[in-house]
Amino acid sequence: MQYKMLVLDMDDTLLTDDHKISDLNKKVILEAQAKGVYVVLASGRPTSAMTAYAKELELDLNDSYILSYNGAIISTVKDNLVLFEQKLTVEQIHELYDYSVKMKTHIITYLNEEIISETDSEYIEIEKEITGLTHRKVPNFKEAVDKPAVKCILLENPAYLKEVEKDLKVAMPHLSIAMSKPFFLEAAQNGIDKAASLKLLAAKLNIHQSEIIAVGNAGNDLTMIEYAGLGVWVDNVTPELRDRADVIVASNNNDGVAEVVQRYILN
Repeated sequence: MQYKMLVLDMDDTLLTDDHKISDLNKKVILEAQAKGVYVVLASGRPTSAMTAYAKELELDLNDSYILSYNGAIISTVKDNLVLFEQKLTVEQIHELYDYSVKMKTHIITYLNEEIISETDSEYIEIEKEITGLTHRKVPNFKEAVDKPAVKCILLENPAYLKEVEKDLKVAMPHLSIAMSKPFFLEAAQNGIDKAASLKLLAAKLNIHQSEIIAVGNAGNDLTMIEYAGLGVWVDNVTPELRDRADVIVASNNNDGVAEVVQRYILN
């Protein structure tokens, strides 16, 4: 099979634990693009927290794309042109806030390139570090969030949040719910996930799903792993998902992405 697109999750997949792209990963990704393969970054991150990495990999020079906010936005790297965007309504965000209060979790959303919350949390600090966005703590979440936003994240300790995930999927079947980290439970508009946006992008580029490789590590990657012609987990995949991909490669800290590229694209 000649693959035409490589879709990469970022945190805990492409990036090492210190949020860097390894030299080997970068080298082989550039080689893949030189062969004409589209490399696409697909992450729960905001677009602005993906762009520098995309440009480090020369995705702008190769006219490629970013799927940000778990697929809620598709945009070009070169000029940040938004091709697709789907947001939660204000009413849905407020509904999620009420649910978070009831379940005693923290909740954040994003407005004007800022993280919005009523509370402080060690997990919000992690999101600040990952995204580089400013955290604006507000006295009243509902008053502050008065326009649509792309997603919300519920945050709490992993053991408890796993139980919340089960409950939320039943309580709000009209939303797309997925875990991106053990302490991040993400909620987006119905039908929004990485696979849905990947299908739109592949259709635009006339690429069949059998010609796509997708690489990830967590619950919010599962739809694209199952959609792609070759679905790949890095070895640090969430344990209960290990049997849901075609292939498992080395971990994010051991050049797993490079292994994929060398085995299935360069060879």
